[in-house]
Amino acid sequence: MTPEGDDILVDARGHHCPVPTLRLRRALEAAGDGVVVRLLADDPMARIDVPHFVQEAGLELLEGPAAEGPLSFRVRKPHPEAGSPSR
Repeated sequence: MTPEGDDILVDARGHHCPVPTLRLRRALEAAGDGVVVRLLADDPMARIDVPHFVQEAGLELLEGPAAEGPLSFRVRKPHPEAGSPSR
């Protein structure tokens, strides 16, 4: 598990849908395998959009937002599966 101090921080506060999810996607595309990205957002739609994006993209949601307060998500880009055939 990556310590929180090593997370890549994406601050999308002040931006509305779909910008927080797009910024998260760009950060994860640029990140190496196994890297954790923390997204900060204040758009209420991020509560729905981010978990949906994470599931669809095959990522790992390590931490979602609390029921109340600021929105903070920690998402891990998985390592490629060892032994998977290349296509």
